[in-house]
Amino acid sequence: MEKTDIKSLTREELRKEVCEMGEKSFRADQIYDWIHVKLVRGFDEMTNISRSFREECKERFSFTDLKEVRVQESKIDKTRKFLFQLEDGNLVESVLMPYKHGNSVCISSQVGCRMGCAFCASTLDGLTRNLKPSEMLDQIYRITKITGERVSNVVVMGTGEPLDNYDNLIRFITLLTDEYGLHISQRNVTVSTCGIVPGILKLAKEKLQITLALSLHAVTDEKRRKLMPIAKTYSIGELMDAADVYFQETGRRITFEYSLVAGVNDTYEDVKGLAELSGKRNCHINLIPVNPIKERNFRQPDKEYVASFKNP
Repeated sequence: MEKTDIKSLTREELRKEVCEMGEKSFRADQIYDWIHVKLVRGFDEMTNISRSFREECKERFSFTDLKEVRVQESKIDKTRKFLFQLEDGNLVESVLMPYKHGNSVCISSQVGCRMGCAFCASTLDGLTRNLKPSEMLDQIYRITKITGERVSNVVVMGTGEPLDNYDNLIRFITLLTDEYGLHISQRNVTVSTCGIVPGILKLAKEKLQITLALSLHAVTDEKRRKLMPIAKTYSIGELMDAADVYFQETGRRITFEYSLVAGVNDTYEDVKGLAELSGKRNCHINLIPVNPIKERNFRQPDKEYVASFKNP
C-alpha cells in the first residue's frame, strides 16, 4: 500500500487520519506542530508522541526530508544557493536572499520544466516531474533550520512553471500560510508564471492575496514567440486581459518580469511599448538583465544601457 505524504496533509486531513488510527485528534495537532512549526526531520524527533504510535505513523505515512547536497554563497552579498536532493535522487535548487525587511527564499516547483523559454537553463532537459507540496515546503523548512533564521517572504520562481503544477501549488500555499504552521502572510508570497492564461484565470478565482509575477520579456507577439514558446498559444492581448482579471478579482498589483537581452528586446520601441502596456495598469515592472548561459548566445546590455532603458 502506498504511504500517505504526511507533510502535504492539512491539519484537518491529518486529524481525520489520526482518528482513523484510533487516536485522539489532539495527537494530530501535536504532530502537525512538530512538522510545520518545529520543523523536525522525522517521527523519532517527536518526543511527546509514544514510541508505539510513532512506529504506526512510520508504517502509514511517508515523511519528506530533503538532503542538503551543496551550498554556494555569493561573493557580492549574502545570497546563498542551495542544492537539495529529493527521495528519488532528483535535485532541486533554492535561493536564500537576505534583505533589510527580512529573508526571502526562492523555491522550485518542478524538477525541470517543459515551457522551453529560450533564455532559461532550467528547461534545457525538459520536465522530469512535479514537486509535491511537501517538497516545496521542505525547501523553506530546511533553509530555516540550516540558517536558524526565519523566512518572511517566499517566491515560487525557481525551476519549473508553478501553474503547470497547479493543485500542488495551491495546497503548498495553503500549508505555508496556515496559522498553525509557519503562518507566512499570503501578501508575502509571490508566484511567477510564463503566462498560462487559463491558470491565471483559475488562480484569480481563488482570491488569494499573493503577488502574481508575469514573465513578459517582450511587448510584441513576434518577439515574445521567439523567446517563449507559450506565446504561440496565448497572445500578449490575452495575457493582459488575464492580468486585468487577476487584479479585478484580488486587488493585488501585478508584477511584470522583463529580462533585457542585448539586441533582442531592448530597443526604444520596446521601452515605449512596455510603457504603453504598463501605464494603464496597476503594476510593477522588474527589469532583469538576462543571465547568460553557455547553451545560448544571449548577452546582457551594459549597465549604462540598462539605466537608459529604465529612464529613457
